[in-house]
Amino acid sequence: MPFRPSLRQLEYVVAVHDLKHFGRAARYCNVSQPTLSVQVSLVEQGLGTLLFERTSSHVAATPAGDRLARGARLLLASLDDLLGDIRAQGAALGGTIRLGTPPTFGPYFLPKLLPTLHEQYPDLQIYVREDNPAALEASVAAGSIDCGLGPSPELDGLAFWRIGRETLYLGVPAEHPLAAKSTVSLAALHGEKLLALGRGHRLLENVRHLADVSGARIINDFEGTSLDAIRQMVSIGMGLSLFPQLYAKAEFRDDDDVKLLEFEDWNEQRDVGLYWREGSGREHHYRAVAETADLQAARLELR
Repeated sequence: MPFRPSLRQLEYVVAVHDLKHFGRAARYCNVSQPTLSVQVSLVEQGLGTLLFERTSSHVAATPAGDRLARGARLLLASLDDLLGDIRAQGAALGGTIRLGTPPTFGPYFLPKLLPTLHEQYPDLQIYVREDNPAALEASVAAGSIDCGLGPSPELDGLAFWRIGRETLYLGVPAEHPLAAKSTVSLAALHGEKLLALGRGHRLLENVRHLADVSGARIINDFEGTSLDAIRQMVSIGMGLSLFPQLYAKAEFRDDDDVKLLEFEDWNEQRDVGLYWREGSGREHHYRAVAETADLQAARLELR
């Protein structure tokens, strides 16, 4: 029979890969450093290949180490899903869900969702991580978080439950000629400057689409790190930008120095929902969360 590392050995490999340090990995795994080092060396001997290059100052994964760590992470996540599913059979939704959400959506939707989930499933614990959508999708696919809540994913291998659709509004400075109107046409944006969030944000793609159809141009020198940063740049006349529905409702007021306009002849929206790894053993858990999120989205008029 070919060599097969134990699950514990795979956990050590993943920890060293993630933390890039044998001592920190040992503390994370609650074992002594010699124990962890010996077990990783046994895996290398069994596979006949070096997984980590070691120097006095750092640890770097080899290509084989990268590949094994990625596969081991998925294997361990699938096992956790399976065991959690078995424990939860016949019981109400409980345990822990690691949920990722982007800062353009989560802070404006989770305050409506989490209290309802807690009322329905008091034994359920949800740990929330914020990041840009592209990073979250990669984390869900890799198994480092369980599911994501936000714009529809683009990565293959993820199941998506749409809970609603956000309208996109155009934000313009209060002193801009367009600010006197409540709606705007694409033709009126020809030659205007558009601001966008950085790479990894789906709203960047929406701004690019708007530029393509209107003749506006994206200012690449000024990528915003958040919608608040974009709003501040719009307020001082650096350009125009798109703002999604929930953020707009929560953050904009009539007397703000940025005015929101609806589009007359452009109907681009963004689908939002819950996504998880296809074939996950906890799919019925995520579907239960998605059903509750669906009801909250309807109350918030995300159609």
